[in-house]
Amino acid sequence: MSLTRTWVPPGPYDLCRSLSVLRRGPYDPACRIGSGTVWRASRTPQGPVTLRLRQRPDGVRADAWGPGAPWALEGLPALLGAGDRPEEFTAHHRLTREAHRRNPGLRLPRTGLVLESLIPAILEQKVTANEAYRAWGRLLRRFGEAAPGPPAEGRPEGLYAMPEPRGWALVPSWEWHRAGVDAKRSATVLRAVRVARRLEEATALELPDALARLRRVPGIGPWTAAETLQRAMGHPDAITVGDLHLPRQVGYALTGRRDTDDAGMLALLAPYTGQRHRAARLILAAGPAMPRRAPRMYDQDIALL
Repeated sequence: MSLTRTWVPPGPYDLCRSLSVLRRGPYDPACRIGSGTVWRASRTPQGPVTLRLRQRPDGVRADAWGPGAPWALEGLPALLGAGDRPEEFTAHHRLTREAHRRNPGLRLPRTGLVLESLIPAILEQKVTANEAYRAWGRLLRRFGEAAPGPPAEGRPEGLYAMPEPRGWALVPSWEWHRAGVDAKRSATVLRAVRVARRLEEATALELPDALARLRRVPGIGPWTAAETLQRAMGHPDAITVGDLHLPRQVGYALTGRRDTDDAGMLALLAPYTGQRHRAARLILAAGPAMPRRAPRMYDQDIALL
């Protein structure tokens, strides 16, 4: 039996584009998106939940199955971006002004779940996206929990909620290796799950304090902390620093230069203080693609080494 709730957005709303940042690759076992529908399997404080979100003319309808259904439906408006204030964004460049105009339905989601975004962000450290997505998928299918609820119309196969903290702690070292996760990243995950409760409290803090809370865990730097809180808190100013591509993409879109570093990016985005993450997301959505001249990162499956 499912529980249901409908959220009516206050204006234009794009469900799939808003929640696209929650999906870790096209075959994410915890999140599938397509045709106006989002399926999510999550680990809430009350247990696992399966969410089916469908955009309709009268709003977004959510159907939820599992022990975590009440918690998930209570937080549904926040997940969909009800607490976001895109109208507070002021464009300072023609590109961001046009991107904001063309994406009136884009809102920043707030999951309220730190570990759910933190662990895949750790897996994405210093590797290609494909390597990280492959590791996340293998670990969830091997150690996660099958998404609760009976089969439903349109439900994709292979949905899994991630393990609880103790489940992550019990993953054998050789399974991390088989998933292509090196000892440094797996050790960071294990340190994080040991203090999972303290990390989950970060969503109730102001952004600087939340970032500091996450960064107290060795192995979690500014990049990982920002990528996590963008999703867990939906904070419009949680700008990512330490990224290989983002500074150059922002710099190229706004100035035509290909050599922008973190300091240069932050200077360019200074007029957007308070909204720097939203500005960066709009730039990535609408900005010109920078021609690639630097060597690409290549997949390296350590399980074969």
